[in-house]
Amino acid sequence: MNTSGPVDQGLRLIPFRGLRYVPERVGSLAAVTSPPYDVVVRPDGLHHLESADPHNIVRLILPQADTARDRHRQAADTLDRWLAEGVIAPDPDPVLYVYEQRNDEILQRGLIGALALSPAAEGIVLPHEDVMDDVVADRAELMRTTGAHLEPLLLTYRGDGGTPTGAGAVIDRTVLREPLLATTTEDGFRHRLWAVTDPSARHEIETDLARNQALIADGHHRWATYLRLQREQTAPGPWDYGLVLLVDTTRHPLQVRAIHRLLRGLPVSRALKALTGHFRVQRVEGPLPRALDALAEAAAAGNAFLLAGDGAFHLVDRPDPALLARTVRADRPDAWRTLDATVLHSALLDEVWRIPDAPEHIGYIHDTAAAVEQAERLDATAVLMHPVREEVVRDLARQGVTMPRKSTSFGPKPATGLVMRSLALD
Repeated sequence: MNTSGPVDQGLRLIPFRGLRYVPERVGSLAAVTSPPYDVVVRPDGLHHLESADPHNIVRLILPQADTARDRHRQAADTLDRWLAEGVIAPDPDPVLYVYEQRNDEILQRGLIGALALSPAAEGIVLPHEDVMDDVVADRAELMRTTGAHLEPLLLTYRGDGGTPTGAGAVIDRTVLREPLLATTTEDGFRHRLWAVTDPSARHEIETDLARNQALIADGHHRWATYLRLQREQTAPGPWDYGLVLLVDTTRHPLQVRAIHRLLRGLPVSRALKALTGHFRVQRVEGPLPRALDALAEAAAAGNAFLLAGDGAFHLVDRPDPALLARTVRADRPDAWRTLDATVLHSALLDEVWRIPDAPEHIGYIHDTAAAVEQAERLDATAVLMHPVREEVVRDLARQGVTMPRKSTSFGPKPATGLVMRSLALD
């Protein structure tokens, strides 16, 4: 998204002294990384990461203790201990970082830095999803206690395209050098990181980004946390900036995936029975990829969901227009009213199934197979969603309209643990 106007009205990304693992002090850089905190499938994924290396970053972003206060204190103590032991160390100078993720099909490059915070009303950084207050409160207490930003948000902007200039040109030159680190994580992605130290290169980046606005692709709760903590401060300082990865999607288009729902305490049989008269329900053949193809075909014609958890797959589509008219807000754009996530929350969760949107009732799971497996194990219902197109997300964000929370999953997401930010160093 490109904007015109004064230079100081766009994105402002500043250097910082990154905290990074010291390779000689850990088993491998791959073994200490993690997906973002809200992507880790618990408890299985959490236990897997904890056992991968005693210094895995999950011990900081998802510490385990009996109370929230103890969890946050434990994370802070662990971070302090790892710094004292030399497991993690700050880079000598403030820099911007070029970050690359690559597998056999995807190449994504962007800039990691500390981004000046701004509320959505200023139109510089645009959210597209609502957030849950309890999650923001938890992340805020973790950041306060550790005094650190432990994982970068993923933000996108739209460059001019064509021959790379500005930030794009700097990135292209930088990746020709030897990286600060290189590792391959178990998902097959190869990660490389470089430091941008040249003042003229940083000026190119600054001038270019100042003409742009960004869309939050991943990390709405952490962005809301940044803003909450900034409001608590009485003087300018490091809390005025947040750790982000900025990606130009004209050069590196992101993948958009759905986030699925796990309805705890609702067996599939009861979920299906309640749909009578409200939606069409059809049993579709597995395995999972085949059932997802049926979901995609139905979603091309209107709202559609795939229910799982009883060993079978059930396609739910063709909602009753009267139900939608009664339950979906009329004061929003048509693009919002027809979102699957809108219909799911307004018509199904609130009206048909009457399930409170609280963590003890609804889980949000990014991985399709994991959602099905957990539903079958818990005698629960997995609601599998079809992804929203990126242009729909961006258009709604431009209008200032937020989607229901956990509507989309943009990726690839930055690996957590490759670079962190200590506010005490800024």
